[in-house]
Amino acid sequence: MNSKDQIWRRALLPHTATIQEAIRNLDQTAIKIVLVVDNAGKLEGTISDGDIRRGLLRGLNMGSPITTVIHRNPFVVPPDMTRETIMQLMVANKIQQIPAVDEQRQVVGLHMWDQITTPQVRSNIMVIMAGGKGTRLRPHTEHCPKPMLPVGDKPMLEHIINRAMANGFSHFMLAIHYLGHMVEDYFGDGSKMNARIEYIREQAPLGTAGALGLLARRPEAPFLVTNGDVLTDINYGELLDFHIRNQAAATMAVRIHEWQHPFGVVQTQGVDIIGFEEKPVARTHINAGVYVLAPESLNALAPNERCDMPTLFEYLQADGRRTVVYPMHEPWLDVGRPSDYETAQRTGGAA
Repeated sequence: MNSKDQIWRRALLPHTATIQEAIRNLDQTAIKIVLVVDNAGKLEGTISDGDIRRGLLRGLNMGSPITTVIHRNPFVVPPDMTRETIMQLMVANKIQQIPAVDEQRQVVGLHMWDQITTPQVRSNIMVIMAGGKGTRLRPHTEHCPKPMLPVGDKPMLEHIINRAMANGFSHFMLAIHYLGHMVEDYFGDGSKMNARIEYIREQAPLGTAGALGLLARRPEAPFLVTNGDVLTDINYGELLDFHIRNQAAATMAVRIHEWQHPFGVVQTQGVDIIGFEEKPVARTHINAGVYVLAPESLNALAPNERCDMPTLFEYLQADGRRTVVYPMHEPWLDVGRPSDYETAQRTGGAA
């Protein structure tokens, strides 16, 4: 649901309208649905062209009230439901429109199949940290920067950019250092990919956040940051929307990591045994290496000063700024070790 696209507001009709008014509304909006609301703006139901035709076959006429053809139990979703889930609902129920309603059942939007399957254009910048040496991946990285290692038929970095472009992003800034000329030679200004690519050139390694202090121009809107060795099927657009909804200074994508203790655990209090737990499973959130930052978060960074992303989050927290997590369930792979790279090659870049 594109918040900038307000055509659904024109599809609202009061419950006192007639079938003729509903037909006129369907013709004018061309979105194949009428949203019927009461005097308080609460959704009473929906009307489609098929509903009207069936009503006319029953003997209704143009002056009949729309309450005689209204579908009173339409599928609805809350405003924060993800695009992926909405698409699944549409496919499963063979419908092309789903109204979004708030807790008071007031209409706040309308999801339409044609729009939801077309990526929303995102003007926000995406920064990709591609300057690391990848020492753990030697000898693969002796003559090639880690983000340029081939996965399938293209470099790992190209997989990341392609994924983001599929989510509507087209403006990228690549932070480069180790063998950075290879990155520049390959991608250039991005025109061959129908993208815009600029470079942040680190004179020395600055960590996973420090390069942001070198930005010549501060972004005017929230921007994405990802490590150049993270392959994932995350929807970067939904991550950005989540950040904006939560009015955060910084958002960190996290994954649940499970670890099973290999032994039975004995719970004690002093010398007394108070319980047993057989091979318990510990669940923790781990940093997935993908973030969204508000422009003002850059105030915490100094040019040419090393800083890792968790430290930046701590700076923001100390300043009283809100930092939040985005729990992700999508496939994800941090290509940091030879075994990870083997997995990436085996899957051809599909995280």
